[in-house]
Amino acid sequence: MPSPAPYPFGETVVRLRRGLSPGRDDRGHPIPGPLVETPVAGVVVTPRQETPQVGGQEQQARDTVIVGWTVYDPTGTDWETTDQVLIRGVVCEITGEPGDWGRSPFTGTRGVVQFAADRVTG
Repeated sequence: MPSPAPYPFGETVVRLRRGLSPGRDDRGHPIPGPLVETPVAGVVVTPRQETPQVGGQEQQARDTVIVGWTVYDPTGTDWETTDQVLIRGVVCEITGEPGDWGRSPFTGTRGVVQFAADRVTG
């Protein structure tokens, strides 16, 4: 029987990672490897918001703007800054270095790997 997902009420996202380059093009640049899709179950995904400056042009009668998601996966999981992640049908870039919280100094339980995921545009 397979083990339960890390967060039983989490959702499944898909890690998109380039495989090894098959070689170089005629200008010597590496050819991107094939895209490898890996489903990751039991992940917590929360909206990430940005609050515009009060009175700024960006505010326009809005309090917050959703700019992407924050993703939480169990500590020790394999996420890299060069990965993309498919969340709810939207391809996102990982922004910054995924942070591994390790173990809680208060409870001894394992923490999470947390990263920001921004929508890919253009």
